[in-house]
Amino acid sequence: MKIVLVSAVALIDVDGRVLLAQRPDGKSMAGLWEFPGGKVEPGESPEAALIRELKEELGIDTWQSCLAPLTFASHTYSDFHLLMPLFACRKWEGTPRGREGQALKWVRANELASYPMPPADIPLIPILRDWL
Repeated sequence: MKIVLVSAVALIDVDGRVLLAQRPDGKSMAGLWEFPGGKVEPGESPEAALIRELKEELGIDTWQSCLAPLTFASHTYSDFHLLMPLFACRKWEGTPRGREGQALKWVRANELASYPMPPADIPLIPILRDWL
């Protein structure tokens, strides 16, 4: 089975809320909420992929020194296995905007479980909630 490496981030604002992005129509699992991020390209580190994805998807800049490894997800889907490190980030430049048609929402940690998410993201919620 193919292993897909995806890097994700819990962007945390000054009020302790976490940014969720809704998968847009036309993508697999459309309508579900997820932590921003994306696939790690060949030769790219998870941190570099995240910095690139945040610029492309949300129009914000951050730096490797601002990405703290928090936990990871390991989940088998029907046609691939997902390995997803989750980083925490409290510092970036710019205002996050859905540049690919995705809705964004700032959510309190204790409310994360009320948002429908892809199966790989769900086990990350209690870890993030307890950490915050």
